Amino acid sequence: MRKQKGFSLIELLIVVAIILIIAAIAVPNLLRSRMAANEASAAGSERTIATSNVTYTTSYGIGFAPTLASLGCPVAGCGASATTAEADLIDSQLAVGTKSGYGFAYTVDPTGASDPATPNNTYTVDATPLTPNTSGVASFCVDQSNVVRRDPTGALPGSTGTGCATSILPL
Repeated sequence: MRKQKGFSLIELLIVVAIILIIAAIAVPNLLRSRMAANEASAAGSERTIATSNVTYTTSYGIGFAPTLASLGCPVAGCGASATTAEADLIDSQLAVGTKSGYGFAYTVDPTGASDPATPNNTYTVDATPLTPNTSGVASFCVDQSNVVRRDPTGALPGSTGTGCATSILPL
């Protein structure tokens, strides 16, 4: 009788079962890593917006930017002709209001927004996950104090549009 070469069906099933067990262990860790990366990106984007707003107000002398889009530039290369409407201080993706699974809501002082002669002295930027528990868990907030605050529940309780809630922990 000849000896057969190759793997038996049982051996192949055992190998497939081992691969499935390893995948079941690795996939949740991969998803947690992606959420942590999205949260780190959101916190970094909040810092970028705060720094850009300081640059905007010192460059143009008219207070903080009226909108998130005015901190950015919709087309590549408009930095040479930056204006108050397109300051080119943040990337175009962030200027639209979404980045790395987070949505950014930019709010200014309603008094400054309605009167062009009155500078915007306050602003608030809330970053919340677009898909909670998938793209991220925590929410972030920054205002004119330039302190990025993190709410681990994702709710941003007490954020009123005129500043971040003091109950939210700073990073």
